Amino acid sequence: MTVLSFEEIVRAPKALLHDHLDGGLRPESVVELADEVGHVLPVADPVGLGRWFVSAADSGSLERYLETFAHTVAVMQTESALFRVASECAVDLAADGVVYAEVRFAPEQHLERGLGLGAVVEAVLAGFADGCARAAGAGRVVRVGTLLTAMRHAARSQEIAELAVRYRDAGVVGFDIAGAEAGFPPTRHLDAFEFLQRENFHFTIHAGEAFGLPSIWQAIQWCGADRLGHGVRIVDDVEVGADGGVRLGRLAAYVRDKRIPLELCPSSNVQTGAVGSIGEHPIGLLRDLRFRVTVNTDNRLMSGTSMSREMWLLVEAFGWGWSELRWLTVNAMKSAFIPFDERLEIIDDVIKPGYAKLAELADTAEVGHVG
Repeated sequence: MTVLSFEEIVRAPKALLHDHLDGGLRPESVVELADEVGHVLPVADPVGLGRWFVSAADSGSLERYLETFAHTVAVMQTESALFRVASECAVDLAADGVVYAEVRFAPEQHLERGLGLGAVVEAVLAGFADGCARAAGAGRVVRVGTLLTAMRHAARSQEIAELAVRYRDAGVVGFDIAGAEAGFPPTRHLDAFEFLQRENFHFTIHAGEAFGLPSIWQAIQWCGADRLGHGVRIVDDVEVGADGGVRLGRLAAYVRDKRIPLELCPSSNVQTGAVGSIGEHPIGLLRDLRFRVTVNTDNRLMSGTSMSREMWLLVEAFGWGWSELRWLTVNAMKSAFIPFDERLEIIDDVIKPGYAKLAELADTAEVGHVG
């Protein structure tokens, strides 16, 4: 079997569910925006700064990883900066072949220069609309849905949940909580989740990244999460015997039976110490066991990555081909927080034909090579 190249993978239509706006800035934009507000960066030139972010995030600690965001959040405190970052995000995703993305950010982290929560959300939504239009003008169609995130160590989750519902018809498609897991269980925000359920609104919860099964169990059974942000530690409830036989614990079985999507982020998981390497990542086992696996970027700047790169790393590690990448992409699109008919349209009209064409080209090339 021919191993797919990175360039081939860029051409594939992709769906992305777990991407942080403040973790995906262009290094050159960080430098320019920092100059505008007088924020001092650890490295002044864009190339060096990009390397610094990746190096600083390669700590093996989620807490240390999260510290890098102090610099990106610092330069995202004005309407113009938020608009620019969101617009560039949409353009960059489209250039990488992403046709649908859900990008999350925490409005409460962008109030240091006097903006209100509503102004923050509106600036980001306008930026995404601008970026999608710019991408379309360049022949790349991408749709971006926004998730509003509440910080799990803070006490504004109810307020942010209400904000998400207020903007549900303007481009906000869901809610999330993020931040360090240890010591900040999702049940601290139960009122917010119960409110969202009453409002028939979608939400995902960061759980099972740095912390284990109790975090996942609370996110699902107490809080009612539609998806698991990361969820990689569900593998702790999967036992592989010496003979290769597999036994699922009750929680893992429940997650698989209910088709609860796992927003897996391979490179990020390696950086935070959740797994040792891409080759050791449980995504291979979880895919073989037919969990609802999706692959995501998490923070493109901190991981020096893209959706194409994440897929390419998995192709190299597990020998996957177009059928596996198509399966992951359809999984993600099935799990998106937009209406069912709109999900189905993207799957049937964009994703499936796109992968069919790529597979056909690969078959043609293979026949030509053999001949």
